[in-house]
Amino acid sequence: MEIRDLMYLEASATAGNFTRAAKSLGINTSTVSRRVGRFEDEVGLALFERGHAGVHLTSGGKAVLPHIRRALAELDAIRQAGAQSGNGLVGEVRLAVRMPPVGEPLHSLLADWHQRHRDVTLTIFEMNESEIQTAIGERRIDVALMTRHTLWPDAVTAPVYRERVLAALPRGHPLARRRTVNWDCLRRETFLVQGWDNSQSAREFYASFIGCGVKFQSHAASKQSVLALVAAGVGITLVTKSQSEVMFPGIVYRPVCEDDAWVEVELLWFPGAEDPAVGRFVAFMRDEARSRELF
Repeated sequence: MEIRDLMYLEASATAGNFTRAAKSLGINTSTVSRRVGRFEDEVGLALFERGHAGVHLTSGGKAVLPHIRRALAELDAIRQAGAQSGNGLVGEVRLAVRMPPVGEPLHSLLADWHQRHRDVTLTIFEMNESEIQTAIGERRIDVALMTRHTLWPDAVTAPVYRERVLAALPRGHPLARRRTVNWDCLRRETFLVQGWDNSQSAREFYASFIGCGVKFQSHAASKQSVLALVAAGVGITLVTKSQSEVMFPGIVYRPVCEDDAWVEVELLWFPGAEDPAVGRFVAFMRDEARSRELF
C-alpha cells in the first residue's frame, strides 16, 4: 500500500470514473484501474462496483473512504508544516539583549518583524556580554543585540543602529538645570555602572569617553536598579536615547553634546545556525537597518 494508492482511490470516488480520475491525476486510466484493484486485493475488500456508466462505491468503500480522506488531509498538513518550517515562517527565535529593547528604533523593528512573522515566537533573554558569549556557543540562544564595544574578536555581526548617549541625573542635581552637558562637566561626578566579576564592559565603555580618573561604582544589577540609585542621589549614569524615553521618578536626562557620544548596536548570531526562522530574522534586521539608514 502506497500513498499514491490512496490518491487514486479518492480521485476515483470523486470522479465516479477511472478515466476522469486518471485525467485529473495526469496518468493513464490503466494505471488507476490496476492500482485500485491491487489495493482491493491487499485489504480483501471490493471498494467499487464497476459498470459501463463508471464506478460506484460499495458499502465497504463508503466505510473506508473517510479514513482515506483523513489520511490524505494529514499528509497535506505535514507537507504544509514542512514547507512553512523550511521557509522560516514558523518556529522560534531566541534573542539575547544587553540592554532592554525599549524605545526607537528597536521598537519599530521588532514590531514590524512581529507583524510580518506572527507564527514565529520571539523570546527575549537579558544577559551580560559574558553570558551571551557562553549562551551563543552552547546554542541556548540564536541571536543577540550587543553594543559594539562588548563584542569578542571572532563574533559574526552586522550593524543595526546607533543612538545618542545622555546623562541621567538626580532631579535636584546642579547639572539638571542645563539643557546639555559635556564630558568635562561630568568628570567630577560619581558614575554608577552595571558590573559583574566577569564583566566590567560598562565601566570600560564610560572610561573610553571620560577617562580612567573618574570615580566609578559598579553594581551587579539591572539598569533600572542603577537608575533608582541615581534618583536617590548616589551618583549619575549614562543612558541611551531609547532608555531615556522610559520615564523614571526623580530622574532627568540631558543630552551629551560630544561628537563621540554614541552607542553602536550590532546583531550577533551563531555562524553555523541552520534554523530558517533565525536566518529570516537576521536578514530582516540587517536589511531593514540598511534601508532605514539606522547606522
